[in-house]
Amino acid sequence: MSLIIAYVGKKGCVMASDKRRIAYFGNNVSALEEELYSGKITTDEELYKKSKELDVPVKITDNADKLRIIGNTIRGEVTTKGTSETKRKRIYGTTNGYQIVELIGSETKSRTAGESGIIIFGNDYAKKQAEILIKRRSKSFKSLKYMGDIFEEILTEISKKTPSIGKNFDVLVQQPKFDSSEAQRHLNITIDNDIKVLTKYRQKLTEDLIEKTREIELASKIIDDGQIGEVLSIDENMVEVKLNNKTQAFDFKWKPLAGPGHNVIMFCSNDDIKIGDEVIIKDEVLCLKRNKSPLSCNIILCSL
Repeated sequence: MSLIIAYVGKKGCVMASDKRRIAYFGNNVSALEEELYSGKITTDEELYKKSKELDVPVKITDNADKLRIIGNTIRGEVTTKGTSETKRKRIYGTTNGYQIVELIGSETKSRTAGESGIIIFGNDYAKKQAEILIKRRSKSFKSLKYMGDIFEEILTEISKKTPSIGKNFDVLVQQPKFDSSEAQRHLNITIDNDIKVLTKYRQKLTEDLIEKTREIELASKIIDDGQIGEVLSIDENMVEVKLNNKTQAFDFKWKPLAGPGHNVIMFCSNDDIKIGDEVIIKDEVLCLKRNKSPLSCNIILCSL
């Protein structure tokens, strides 16, 4: 779980975030998370040791971009990936306004708005630590830039107490001239468009997954031994072959070219070829059954 600290007020918006992402594998994830997010585990070494004890392999990276500028708005996002869906919690902040949006996949589950304040996303332990440190230093908030520096110092201090927070950080500032009404109108437009982009992105991922699944299924049907069809006509080295009722042809991008009973073009360098010759694949070699003369083609031959 990330730690994002955001300030929204009359002067603008500043957000700070770590860049750590932790992926878990195995059946004991909840037990490891309970110790990690309660503050019992304090270093990366302890996390790796506990993960080994619980048989929950972990992968830690420190290059995740959790903050992004969209127009005159800063967006901060934390994600939780489940077995079937990804949960996202986002804060969009600008001068005099913010909105917090929770999504499952690309479907909005909740959306709340406010004008000003300090908002913290993170696990319970990290949030509590951040709240304590912010209260101690709130009187030092003189400018957005200085506030960003303080937020980064707070993140650094917390990262020394829990491996749930990394040691690399991003700090972003935006200062457009909006009153509270203008801020919410701008946020509404920005968020609606951003969610549309997410929806299209997820649709593309789904389409790519379906296509990849289809390609894997077709690849499993590539013929490496069996009957293909028979020779219909011969024009020098070019041969027209009629596919049998169990064979189909695709190009190298898996676009259908010919179905059972349709004709395809092949090539033969041997003169000993006759109309009616049976075409087969034997030990992954395309050839004539009668004399094993090799054939070539620019297609993929699959069974139904």
